[in-house]
Amino acid sequence: MLLSGVEHNLANGTHIRGDINILLIGDPSTAKSQMLRSIMSIAPLVINTTGRGASGVGLTAAVSYNVETNERTLEAGAMVLADRGIVCIDEFDKMGEIDRVAIHEVMEQ
Repeated sequence: MLLSGVEHNLANGTHIRGDINILLIGDPSTAKSQMLRSIMSIAPLVINTTGRGASGVGLTAAVSYNVETNERTLEAGAMVLADRGIVCIDEFDKMGEIDRVAIHEVMEQ
């Protein structure tokens, strides 16, 4: 996307992704949120969320049940919707520990 490596498919079937994960850390009022807003205006596929309102289910995927039709459906979360794009999670420190653990597996894919 904006900053990435090269994807490789090896002869033995191993896939090496070229995508990288970036974590911005800084003191309060050091323009981290403004940098995320700038990225959202530049990149073609960006999903924005905050750690305060995000859950592991909302970021990955959720199974919903419709009582009327008696069906279950899988709803994509922010990280799935931004596949091959960028997910901006502001205030990551406000996210619960269990929710942070849930996205580690998605980040490795």
